[in-house]
Amino acid sequence: MSFEAALSGGCQCGAVRYRAARMEQYVVCHCRMCQKAFGNYFAPLVVVDGLEWTRGEPSFFRSSNKARRGFCAECGTPLCYLGEDGTYEMSGGSFDDPSFAVPEKQINTGARLAVYDTLPDIPHQTNLDGEASFNASVVTCQHPDHDTSAWPMPKGGDDA
Repeated sequence: MSFEAALSGGCQCGAVRYRAARMEQYVVCHCRMCQKAFGNYFAPLVVVDGLEWTRGEPSFFRSSNKARRGFCAECGTPLCYLGEDGTYEMSGGSFDDPSFAVPEKQINTGARLAVYDTLPDIPHQTNLDGEASFNASVVTCQHPDHDTSAWPMPKGGDDA
């Protein structure tokens, strides 16, 4: 996948899709507001330029006097942080190919949870009893990681 193609993304259900012209910076934020907005220990945020909403638009929650948080009203996917200066920071995991960039720095580390530092030391388990058969039985309702001409797709069809 080219770097340019990697700059598209969207929510889990496909109701909101976007494309950015370029990535400016990739950070991991540990502030408490990001922890709550993402339901996670941190928020991976990609500062972008030239953002275009290509399907739908996010709903917004004013999380502070400095920013609004964009999310899909249909499925709840966190999509962006919109600063008071109009800068968009997109959620790293909402990109079609989230591996396209590596975070450059961590910010608000004073609020970083101690568990974050121990994540690499937690044992990795694969092939748990029943894991393979369970995963094989899953039929996803998630939007594919590429743009589609319409969504939701008709049953049995995939707009490749």
